[in-house]
Amino acid sequence: MLQTAIDAATEAGKFLRESKGKSLKIENKSSSIDPVTQIDKQAEKIIVDIIKNRYPDHAILAEESGESNDTSDYRWIIDPLDGTVNFTHGLPIYCVSIGLEYRDAVIAGAVFDPNAGDLYTAERGKGAYLNGSRIHVSENEKLIDSILITGFPYDIHNNPGNTIERFIDFLMEAQAVRRLGSAAIDLCYIAAGYGDGFWEAFIKPWDIAAGMLLVEEAGGKVTDFNGHQIGADSERILATNGKIHEKMLEVLRKRI
Repeated sequence: MLQTAIDAATEAGKFLRESKGKSLKIENKSSSIDPVTQIDKQAEKIIVDIIKNRYPDHAILAEESGESNDTSDYRWIIDPLDGTVNFTHGLPIYCVSIGLEYRDAVIAGAVFDPNAGDLYTAERGKGAYLNGSRIHVSENEKLIDSILITGFPYDIHNNPGNTIERFIDFLMEAQAVRRLGSAAIDLCYIAAGYGDGFWEAFIKPWDIAAGMLLVEEAGGKVTDFNGHQIGADSERILATNGKIHEKMLEVLRKRI
């Protein structure tokens, strides 16, 4: 099943790479800054076709086409293009993310960055890997020495969940805060030790399913903003190297 995720992610990623610079038909979903293109939809079809060909009875939750067959114990959670805004502007920070759940627990995941050619993979209990080499979270223990990563919901203009205040809170506590535009890549960077902590509210399952497993299998910790264990359907995620987790929870709790 992990190989299926790899095959689907890399095939869709190849399509994204070949589609760079092409004329785009851009539509908006829930808001004027939540776009979808024909590239998102075509990449999703590539992934879904591969999965359905090999596992026709499995459930699928895909960002653009929704959910199918909710009676299966297995559910594939797909983001064919995480970072659509970046993609439409030519900013090379986007990816394909595919996670696989078994009875509501993520057991495998693959994230492919077609620009860097980087493939992040994980299986429950078997570690996390970047291009076949084992990866681990950072060893940083101090928040003031940490690089943190976050993302904003599409209705940020209404400032839901005190998103702006929390961003400022962490700016005051950390060495730096980055906002890259792709939650799946953000989580991969935490797993690989490039960053120390990631938080985001009002997140979607397809954004985090594969990435949260990567962080856990790389030795990190993933919870909600109260420190409780979460699944892919959680709307709030805190993912860290584990060493700064409690410190980040303290900052997040100021706004709960």
